[in-house]
Amino acid sequence: RDFNERCAQCSEVNWGLTDGGGFYCRSCHNVIERTREVVNTDFITNSRVQTISKGSKKQEKNEGGCEWYVCEGFQLVLKKQVEALEALGVHPQMKDEILCNFWRCYLQKSKQAYCKRPAAEAVKALSVCESSTDVDSDPERPSLLDLLSLSESEGDLQTDCSFASSVSKVSESTSVCSGSVDGSLYLMKNQKEKLRMTMPMTLSFCYMALLWMREPITLSEFLRFVVEGHIPYLNVFQHFPEKMKLCGLDLKIFCVESWPVYEEVFNKMHELAAFLDLPRFPDITESCFLHPDMLCMKYLMEANLPDELHNWTCRVVKKIGIGEVDFLTLTPGNKSTGRVKYDVLAAAVIVVVLKLLFLLDDHYEWLLSEFAEERNKNNTEGGPYFEFKRWYEVVKHSLDVKQKKLDEERAKYLWRCEKPLFYSINKKSKVLKRRQMVVNLQNQFGKLSGSVQRAEKPNPSSFQLSWSEENTDGSCFHGHSLKGVLQEKRGFLTPVNPDYWLCTVKLCNERLCGHLAHYREVEFPQTYHFVLGLFSFLLRIQPSCIHEEVCMIEHKLFNKKLYKKLKYNTVLRK
Repeated sequence: RDFNERCAQCSEVNWGLTDGGGFYCRSCHNVIERTREVVNTDFITNSRVQTISKGSKKQEKNEGGCEWYVCEGFQLVLKKQVEALEALGVHPQMKDEILCNFWRCYLQKSKQAYCKRPAAEAVKALSVCESSTDVDSDPERPSLLDLLSLSESEGDLQTDCSFASSVSKVSESTSVCSGSVDGSLYLMKNQKEKLRMTMPMTLSFCYMALLWMREPITLSEFLRFVVEGHIPYLNVFQHFPEKMKLCGLDLKIFCVESWPVYEEVFNKMHELAAFLDLPRFPDITESCFLHPDMLCMKYLMEANLPDELHNWTCRVVKKIGIGEVDFLTLTPGNKSTGRVKYDVLAAAVIVVVLKLLFLLDDHYEWLLSEFAEERNKNNTEGGPYFEFKRWYEVVKHSLDVKQKKLDEERAKYLWRCEKPLFYSINKKSKVLKRRQMVVNLQNQFGKLSGSVQRAEKPNPSSFQLSWSEENTDGSCFHGHSLKGVLQEKRGFLTPVNPDYWLCTVKLCNERLCGHLAHYREVEFPQTYHFVLGLFSFLLRIQPSCIHEEVCMIEHKLFNKKLYKKLKYNTVLRK
C-alpha cells in the first residue's frame, strides 16, 4: 500500500505481493525486482488476512499442469511449423523477422497482447483483478509466450489484462471443461469479429510469410508437404509440453480431422494480410520462382510435355499481361488487383496452350497423333515428333498408379494421434500401458495377416512425377518436337489448327455466385477433362478451380473477338 510508483508497462498504481514478497502489477501482471524487505509483525497479527495463496490447490487441481492461453497454443503450432520449413531449406529470416512480426501484429490487432487496455474495460478489469486471488498472478511461472517465443530479441509480452481477467471470470463460471484458461471464451460468438485464430489460419500465416520471402514453394506444394507429414498440422497438439493440458474445448480448437483445403487457406491469407494492414509485398519479377514463366517450365517437366511448349506459354503470358509485376504482386486491401493463385495460373496457361495446338476436342488431337506416328516411322533425322496419343497412354498409366496409392494412404490414415492423451497424473501409467497393449496387438495381427509395415517417411520432393530422358522405352517426351502441329507463316511459327473452342462465352459474376465459371465433366471433352485431372493431381485441387482460371485466361486472350461477337448478337436481337 505504501508503494506508489507507477508501473512501467501500463502506468497504473495497482501493486500486489507474491508469496515470496515480490511486487507485481495486478493490471498488466508485470513483475518488478522490488521486494518487501521490512515486515511489521504487529500489523500482521492484528489484521485480517486479505489474500489466501492457492498455489498448492491450483497445482493439485491442474495435476502438474500450468495455466495457458489459446494464443499460446497457436504460437507453439506456428513455431513447430516454421521450424519444419527451415528444415526443408527455407531461409531462417522467415522465423525471426517475418513470421514473428506477423504474429505480434495479429496479437496486437486482435487485442490479445502488445496493446493497452480499452478505457471502457479498465474499471471492470481492475475489479476482477482485485477480487481474484491468485488465478492470474503467479509471477514464478514463466509465460509460455516467453518460453515459446518465435524470436528472443524482444522483452516480455505485454498481455491485455482486460482480456485475461474476463477470461478467468468466464472460465470459473462456466461448466464446460477446458484445459486452457480461455478455451470457453475463445469459442464464444463475439470473438468471431476479431478474425479468430484457427488451425487452417496457421497455414495461412506460414504461406503469407513464404510469399513475403518469395520462397520457391507454391501454396499447393506447401499443403502437400503438410498432408505428407513434413510440416506439423494434423495432431500437432501431441507436441505440446506435458504441462499444457488439453481437454474439452481445447481439442475442438486444436484437433484437426480433415485435410487442409486450398481455397480456405488462400482466402484466409488474404483476409489476414488486409486485417494486419500489411504494405505491398515484395515484387514478383521474372526471375522469381512464382512468376508464370518459371512455374510453367516446372509443370511442363512434371507433366512430361515437350520443352518447346514453354515458348508458347511465355507468348500467352506476355500477350495477356499476366506476367506484369503489378498483376502478380500482392497489395493487401486493394480490391482493384486480383488474388493471384500462382500455381493454378501456370497450370491454366499450359491447358490453354494445349487447346491452341491440339484443340482437345476428342477428335483433332488423335488425327495429329496419327500424322506424327507416320512421320516418326520415316523420320531418321532430328528428334521424334510429339505423339499426343502415346503421351496420353504413358501419363495416364503413371497417374493411375499414383492416384491409387494416394487414395490408399488417405484411407489408411489414422486420425488418432500416436501419443496418448491423458488428463490425470494418476491415470498416466494406466493409459500408457493400454496404449502399449494396443500397439502390440496391432503388430501381432499385422504379422498374421501379412500386411507390410509402414515404411519411413520419404524425403519431400517438388516433383511427384519424374521422367528421365535416359529411359530407352521412350516414356519421356521432353525432347520431342512440335513440327507436326506447327507451320511457318510470314516468318513466324503458327499452329496448324485454325480453330479454338471456348469453355464459356460469358463469365459469371463472381460476387453473386462465387465463381467465374462452372465445370461439369459431362459438358466437356474427355481429353480436356484428362488434362485438368492431371494438373488437379499435381496441385491437389479440384479440376473446377483450374477450369475457372482457364476461362479467365481465354477471355483475356480473345477479349476483342468476344466483344465483337457479343455486340453483334445484341444487334441481331434488337
